[in-house]
Amino acid sequence: MRVEYDRDTCIGMFQCVAEWDEFERDEDAGKAVLADSEEVESGIFVRDVPEGAELDAKFAARSCPVEAITVYDDDGEQLIP
Repeated sequence: MRVEYDRDTCIGMFQCVAEWDEFERDEDAGKAVLADSEEVESGIFVRDVPEGAELDAKFAARSCPVEAITVYDDDGEQLIP
């Protein structure tokens, strides 16, 4: 499973931070940060979801009010949103 985070879309509600500890607050920028992610294009960050953290990643994606977080399964199929 992998998660994709669009930092440009993020509005800094930080609900993802409450759901998954891989998201952190960047108070200065007013945006969340996805730890251990790779920027694959401008403002788009991707990382694999560690085993055992799948539910947390899904809850983080579901909690985002602007759908800045997308979760994909191992086959690349979009699960959330």
